[in-house]
Amino acid sequence: MIPIEITVNGRRYRETVPARLLLSDFIRHTLGLTGTHVGCEHGVCGCCTIILDGTSIRSCLFLAVQADGSELRTVEGLAGGGELTALQRAFRERHALQCGFCTPGILMAAVDFLGRHPEPSREQVVGLLSGHLCRCTGYEPIVEAILDAAGER
Repeated sequence: MIPIEITVNGRRYRETVPARLLLSDFIRHTLGLTGTHVGCEHGVCGCCTIILDGTSIRSCLFLAVQADGSELRTVEGLAGGGELTALQRAFRERHALQCGFCTPGILMAAVDFLGRHPEPSREQVVGLLSGHLCRCTGYEPIVEAILDAAGER
């Protein structure tokens, strides 16, 4: 067991965790933040994407002890005070989610992406989504929502 200190969505946590505990499992089971989904556990599907120290990562490929001293942002940290972000509003308006399983990971990757590419091309957004599996939407509504959100900035 290893003690870690981590800040998630602005709240500091001090926990003692097994050395091999995945960050995704720490977020879901230890902290109870179930918006971070676990799909493949191989980093392929993108469902577990969060932001760690300002960069999106696949939390299923990261150990909780590796995040010691870090700042994390999960999908629960997006809407402040119940107010949806421009990206979340665009997803709702464009019907860019259906079952919603992939949505948290795509949202978190898009937050990081839009921070680095405030005026992305359609091709850049499609490239971002190539690392996320969605079985419901056909991706077009997601692309449109991300482009809409970029236009609101």
